[in-house]
Amino acid sequence: MCGIVGLHLRDPDLYPRLGTLLTGMLGEMSERGADSAGVAVYGDPVWSPPGHATVTVLADSMPPVPGATVIDLGATQVVHAPLPVGDLLAAVRAVVPGALIGGFGQDLTVLKGVGHPRDLAAAFGLERAQGWQGVGHTRMATESAVTPSGAHPYAVGPDQCLVHNGSFSNHATIRRHLAARGVEFDSQNDTEVGARYVARALADGRDVESALKSLCAEFDGFYTLLVSNRDSFAVVRDAIACKPAVIAETPAWVAMASEYRALVGLPGIEQARIFEPEPERIYAWTR
Repeated sequence: MCGIVGLHLRDPDLYPRLGTLLTGMLGEMSERGADSAGVAVYGDPVWSPPGHATVTVLADSMPPVPGATVIDLGATQVVHAPLPVGDLLAAVRAVVPGALIGGFGQDLTVLKGVGHPRDLAAAFGLERAQGWQGVGHTRMATESAVTPSGAHPYAVGPDQCLVHNGSFSNHATIRRHLAARGVEFDSQNDTEVGARYVARALADGRDVESALKSLCAEFDGFYTLLVSNRDSFAVVRDAIACKPAVIAETPAWVAMASEYRALVGLPGIEQARIFEPEPERIYAWTR
């Protein structure tokens, strides 16, 4: 059992409140998973300044990176610089060979670690975050170790993010197929297999909806997935849809959570259209 939350803001007047809203949503999912947690934030001007690439490193400390700014958030280090994403990734890896990368992109910052979701949100200063989109996850580990590499979100492609409630029963087989194509993995977590699968499909030129349709056809198990990139926000459930999910939509925002209680603090929730996503139907919104 894990908890998923996501918030896609349509109204720019709400961008300064993204972190506060996301913090409240994440906290409400703590009972669904209290061993680790993480968030992905799109568009924060401190962590991902305009014109800068951002790389998140899962480490307790970080040496200086030439030409870059390093923000120390405890177990997570945020590095940004006015460089192409690939160049900043190379610079980080030159300074810290074998660094565990939590996420990277022009607009994306991924913060995750081991601990209670409320404690991690406070350590990250999540309430101060701004932006147009956020994704969060609380984990109750069932099939791999409780480590930073096993925490969600999985952000393995540029400005891409995936969180997952459930389990993939054939992930080992798909992992082998991806590895044979040169895909490398950072953990034994089944969710990473799904994230790498989607990232590979997007790198091959497919869109998010097409990638998720293929995932539903090839992956066995029970799951609710939330997949995002800098411009989109998508939700899909497996054919049985036994993992909970609820979506709420207003002209100002779209939100998704594993349980309704994570949505009650959103502005205008009383007027929202609220519904449960149907099995294997892909729901997507674009900025």
